[in-house]
Amino acid sequence: MSDTTTDTPARVPDVVGVYGGGRMGAGIAHAFATAGARVIVIENTDETVAAARERIDASTSKSQSKGIEVPGTVVVDRDPTLLDEALLVVEAVPEIVELKQEVLAAIAKHAPAASIGTNTSALSIDELAAALPRPQALIGLHFFNPVPVSELVEVVVGTHTDPKLVDVAKEWVTGLGKTAIMVKDSPGFASSRLGVALALEAMRMVEDGVASAEDIDRAMTLGYRHPAGPLKTTDIVGLDVRLGIAEHLAAEIGERFTPPQILKDKVAAGKLGRKTGQGFYTW
Repeated sequence: MSDTTTDTPARVPDVVGVYGGGRMGAGIAHAFATAGARVIVIENTDETVAAARERIDASTSKSQSKGIEVPGTVVVDRDPTLLDEALLVVEAVPEIVELKQEVLAAIAKHAPAASIGTNTSALSIDELAAALPRPQALIGLHFFNPVPVSELVEVVVGTHTDPKLVDVAKEWVTGLGKTAIMVKDSPGFASSRLGVALALEAMRMVEDGVASAEDIDRAMTLGYRHPAGPLKTTDIVGLDVRLGIAEHLAAEIGERFTPPQILKDKVAAGKLGRKTGQGFYTW
């Protein structure tokens, strides 16, 4: 007798909300649309709605030009009541605790039955969950830039996160064609804590004249097979983002994460990396 049992393919939710249409939010929307979801992106003003739509259109068009189908759809709107259809809503606003808590509370109001993902790269899931009437509905879904082509999602489990949601979240990540790593809620999780530690030391080496940014990065790409060096990665992530995470980790973990002066000076000068054309590299 033949075995007719088949595994059910992992799928993403049919309807996904994304609150925040910046670089990360647009990428998350693109990724879920590529997996076939109907995606609703919420922004706050007509200007940011237009900017988010432009980002998403450019990103999906680039994929389609490479022969990658995007079977789902994405709408961008100012009306958060549209989120009531979503089974999952991902928060993707800047790394400010109060802002994220405000957005999470709005999501809970307009999508009371939805699971909620936060794209934070370092902030405490438990602290963010304090803004929710159902803290068990929150899970960390830390995507990496550029989201459509990155292979990893860091799934961060808070003290109150529903264990069933953890299992479902892993399925969603698989449905996106990505790999999930499971991390307990802790400062910086796994990726940011290690990535920032390496980047800060590389910055100190530049500051001390040990080697150029290019040669430090070559040491890691050629010697250790990193796909990109820590300083080029910092430029891609954004020096302002790295500074914010470093300051958070210094407060939570200790002085070894104190940001070096070279990082603070570049951020103060508006040299934020690729997005401004100048960081540790010229873009």
